[in-house]
Amino acid sequence: MGLIGTGFIGNVLGRQFHAHPQADVEAVCDPDEEARDESAERYAVPGDARYADREAMLDGDREDLDAIVVGSPHAFHHAQILAGLDRDLHVFCDKPLTVDLDAAREVRRRANESDRTVMIGYQRHLNPAFLRARERWHSDGPEVRSITASITQNWIPRFEDSWRTDPDLSGGGNLYDTGSHLLDAVLWTTGLTPERVSADMDFADEAERVDERANVLIRFANGATADVSVFSDAPCVREHVHIWDEEGAIYLEGREWEPRTLTEISADSADHTPYIDRDDQQSKADAFLEAISENAAPPATVEDALRVTAVTEAAYESARTGEWIDVDLG
Repeated sequence: MGLIGTGFIGNVLGRQFHAHPQADVEAVCDPDEEARDESAERYAVPGDARYADREAMLDGDREDLDAIVVGSPHAFHHAQILAGLDRDLHVFCDKPLTVDLDAAREVRRRANESDRTVMIGYQRHLNPAFLRARERWHSDGPEVRSITASITQNWIPRFEDSWRTDPDLSGGGNLYDTGSHLLDAVLWTTGLTPERVSADMDFADEAERVDERANVLIRFANGATADVSVFSDAPCVREHVHIWDEEGAIYLEGREWEPRTLTEISADSADHTPYIDRDDQQSKADAFLEAISENAAPPATVEDALRVTAVTEAAYESARTGEWIDVDLG
């Protein structure tokens, strides 16, 4: 593995691959020398395999890489995924896929043309509660009617001076960051096809690029709606995804970054909390390496991530124009 980006998420992923019996972190890349060296020491990467430049790492004489891990700011994902595919490497990329819909379509085309595995880091695809919920609607189950989903976080004060609140690096505000996981949870768990989006946002900057509150209404092809709320100036993290169908509802809820709980609600208003084995949850590294070894689709695909990008871009356009925006999946 070659690790691109040695910030927080890069090292979360780096530790998983470093500890995995089927992988080694052989090279690291980061323009920040101190961060680069600190991570390299953690993974026992020698000095001649530490790079400030991505191209130098990918074209280096020392490394015989099989895959790269992209843990860099969002705006770099598109070019770094393509750089990996150009060299016939497998790619694990943190979310989001890209911060531009045309770029997301290009990644989809290139990934479809390649026999390499490309996995995106949406961890709810590995979460046992979300996996159980998804089974309800992906096996000829009842039709989804209405969804409400929300997440709160102290995102603005926590990341005020980081790249996450620089739209040139992050693509926008919290809707492109933590909010991206919430949109993915709604889209992937239900499998619904989004058609139109209307959004209202409060922005933290005069250029209206960094949202601190986003309310996104999604209309789906089957007539269902989702009301998605992302609030970035709350004192703590809470997540709620409530999905109603013809037979009742599924509630997926959690606090901070603890495992999510699942409650099934029947038509007669009875609540049931099924047993979920959370010890059985795969790590992202294990899921990625398994997909490669079995030549199978990864849990979170480029197509899954493109749908999130399409809805996100439509939401920002709607918030700025005040109009409903069609979702063009291409």
